[in-house]
Amino acid sequence: MNAFLLWGCALGPALLAEALLARYEVLAYSAGWRAPTTELPEGVPYARGAAPDSPPDAYLVYLDGIGKRRVRDTRDGGQLVKALIAGAPELRVLGQVQPYSPLADPLADRPVWAWLRRRVGLLLFLHNVMQIFVAADHRYRPLYNRAVGCQIATQLRLAGYRPDSGIPVVLLSYSGGAQVATGAVDELHTQLRSPLLLITLGGFYNGANDLTHAEHVHQLTSASDWIERVGTWMFPQRWRLFRPSGWNRARRAGKITVHRLDPATHLGPRSYISPQAQLPDGRSHLDRTTDTVIALIRAHHSATVATGDLLP
Repeated sequence: MNAFLLWGCALGPALLAEALLARYEVLAYSAGWRAPTTELPEGVPYARGAAPDSPPDAYLVYLDGIGKRRVRDTRDGGQLVKALIAGAPELRVLGQVQPYSPLADPLADRPVWAWLRRRVGLLLFLHNVMQIFVAADHRYRPLYNRAVGCQIATQLRLAGYRPDSGIPVVLLSYSGGAQVATGAVDELHTQLRSPLLLITLGGFYNGANDLTHAEHVHQLTSASDWIERVGTWMFPQRWRLFRPSGWNRARRAGKITVHRLDPATHLGPRSYISPQAQLPDGRSHLDRTTDTVIALIRAHHSATVATGDLLP
């Protein structure tokens, strides 16, 4: 009991501080107190994969889970990005977007957080968890969506994307990154007028964002992913009874396709992007996830070319 009280006394103030700090960043953006960061650290390219001298088949923006705290990829996210680049050299891949910072400010590069990271690493994850709930909060959601949508659009332009080019933009999101991906749809449509394909991997999101301007949403999930199931239970907009929500409107429009990646888990040695966990066909979970994502993007590109929507 004493240990429980000790943890409660320690985490309570931390959660309160995180809740206040998470709101401060989106309000600072909307008020114009601080400008979002656009430059990347030396040696970090704006995109990897297909060469910039010819149009790629698609631009893929990877929005990582709550472990994302610097420009460079997390360990697991980095493995997925590398596998996608190796398996689909026709893609230009961006992994530097900061989904949990409306100001595009990497958490690990902030002096206070660098100090905390060496002492209380849990707070880094609490910060990003709180940002997900700020992004889902109806009071802050429009501001957050615009902020991160602008960040993604800026990074795409710096990576060579031309508005109205017709080249698809794929938002591949893992876990809480799905809340950001679904929220960025309207701003990307406004700024780039690009065909948008969303692929969620164990997505944790509230289902309130409007998906009218998304061409399709592919939901990669697993019966063993309890974290994603928590999201479907806790957010009423994901319930079928809540018909007006953006998610349910997209479902009725036939825009959502579910793909089962059983028996993958959300985290750990059997996660969607584990290179160790093996399937009966000999592939790892990472291999299967990579193959699935690439197949979905290529099918979408082929359909775009067939309908003549891609500009020369």
